[in-house]
Amino acid sequence: MTTSPSGSASASSPGSPPAPPRGRREQLGQIFRFALVGGVNTGTFFALYLLLHPWMPYFAAYTLAFVLSMIGSFFMNTYFTYRTRPTWKKFLLFPLTNVTNYVIQSVGLYALVTWAGMDTRIAPLVAAVVAIPFTFLLSRKILIPGTGAGAAAQTGAEPERSSSTV
Repeated sequence: MTTSPSGSASASSPGSPPAPPRGRREQLGQIFRFALVGGVNTGTFFALYLLLHPWMPYFAAYTLAFVLSMIGSFFMNTYFTYRTRPTWKKFLLFPLTNVTNYVIQSVGLYALVTWAGMDTRIAPLVAAVVAIPFTFLLSRKILIPGTGAGAAAQTGAEPERSSSTV
């Protein structure tokens, strides 16, 4: 028996460590799924970028590939990462979460190409790695209501209020 902070007793198996709280386990699952989606999304972005790069300036190819992969990322993150329904509201807010990602990646891309002399075919990947933690936190906040500051103790997703889906 263990005692909770409130003083109530709870049972646990002898000799086994207590299971992590459900909320923590779900959050770790989201991080893992986010990483998988991020890998797929990064591959999609990079393939699109390389396809577009010969036909337009590198920054235009980067921007178009970013927008197209962001749309795919929205659907992969709603269905797979956060296991929530896509709605028009979330779809319209999701790009706002990626503005920070875009700014970080754009500044990084420019700096890597202009100041560091990095190849324009590789620099977007390096800039993308730097933006990953910011993208996770912002997309989670938009796609799962109630996951902002102070909501870490929440164990389940808030029920959907809108019936409008994408």
